[in-house]
Amino acid sequence: MFTLKKPSALLLFFTTLFFLGGHALRGENLVLWISSFQDQVYYEKMGELYAEKTGKKLDLEVKAYGFREMPDKLGVAFRTGEGIPDLVQLDETFFGVFINGPSPFLDLTARVKKSGLAKSLHPRRLEVFTYKNKVLGVPQSLSAMVLYYRKDLFKELEVDPKELETWGDVAKVGKRLQDEHGQRFMALDGTLFDVLLRQKGTDLFDEKGNFLPDQKTALSILEEFASMSKSEIAVMPDRGSIFDPVFFSGDLETGEVLCVPGADWYGLDLFQQFAPGMKGMWGMLPLPTWRGKDGKLGPRTATFAGQGLMICQGSEKKDAAWSFIEFVMKNKEANAQRFMQGNSFPAYRPAWKDKRLLAKHEYFEQSMGNLLVDLADEIPPVVVDPRRPQAIFMMQENYFGSVMFGAISAEEALKQYRDAMKNAGGPR
Repeated sequence: MFTLKKPSALLLFFTTLFFLGGHALRGENLVLWISSFQDQVYYEKMGELYAEKTGKKLDLEVKAYGFREMPDKLGVAFRTGEGIPDLVQLDETFFGVFINGPSPFLDLTARVKKSGLAKSLHPRRLEVFTYKNKVLGVPQSLSAMVLYYRKDLFKELEVDPKELETWGDVAKVGKRLQDEHGQRFMALDGTLFDVLLRQKGTDLFDEKGNFLPDQKTALSILEEFASMSKSEIAVMPDRGSIFDPVFFSGDLETGEVLCVPGADWYGLDLFQQFAPGMKGMWGMLPLPTWRGKDGKLGPRTATFAGQGLMICQGSEKKDAAWSFIEFVMKNKEANAQRFMQGNSFPAYRPAWKDKRLLAKHEYFEQSMGNLLVDLADEIPPVVVDPRRPQAIFMMQENYFGSVMFGAISAEEALKQYRDAMKNAGGPR
């Protein structure tokens, strides 16, 4: 009979692994929820790249949900305490939903500062995920707005892109095209409203939490665009959204409209996904703006939407989660791949030196990177408020279209808008 008098080193090794749950073999296991099915392959690749570059084994489980589906699932997880992920990719338009009370997200302020991201991320984008002086998420995209335009039809109709510095220029050129050709100029929807507010120096909320702090400016914007809609210069898509795939296969492909405003990700993702046959036909311009009292142009861009990464308070692997976030935010290849795979232009400014981000874009035959870098310093700030998601979607779904279609006046729409927000616990 064989008797083991002294445990071997190998036996001790495997015994230790057993009692540690096998972590030395498996490495860290992190669960990441994302709000974009297109991003799933990207994050799975980033998990592999992280392990390759850091030498730390990482089992990253990526669960992709729809844009609006994921916040709902996340809310249920936080309320029940069941199934809370370690990491979350959340769009800024939903961020406010989760800050009306104790934050379910980890305060990253000290980590962001220590990592250098406080200085290297675009400040206007970092502010979007900051509330009450606490950084609760890190932004992945610049999300700067530009005007996408049909290069071929501009040339055919003798429209000089340099003529479109202001929204007044849009109205002037659009009127000529209507008079001479019956051509509609631009498509838009209600998601543009708070972009326009910020271009004109105000916002949905002020720092004290007052809703529509500059009522006069808000009214002037709605009236100006209602006038362009009535003249069929700036029009709403038939189904009310510039994000509808049918809008791309219909209005854009047929030349029903010549331009559409959108963020960087709108061109990188939606154009190439829903209108792949229009490669080379679209170009990009700074967003038209207004001139100030001094005659100078206001900001030629603003931001809309864009995703950030957060760590859930309920995670037991906060350090590992932060290690992955810091890697994804700062790694050169991670930033380049996010852009080249059609996701977004990064908010991490050191990445802007990468020639791949500044090269001529294959779809647009123009450098998107150079245009965005040129506009980056003009991005106006966003006032973060827990009611911001509600205000954005309420304007988009209930009021903007009603004004554009002439169903109600701009003044009446704003009155109803304020009353609706108040009844929902909105404005102060």
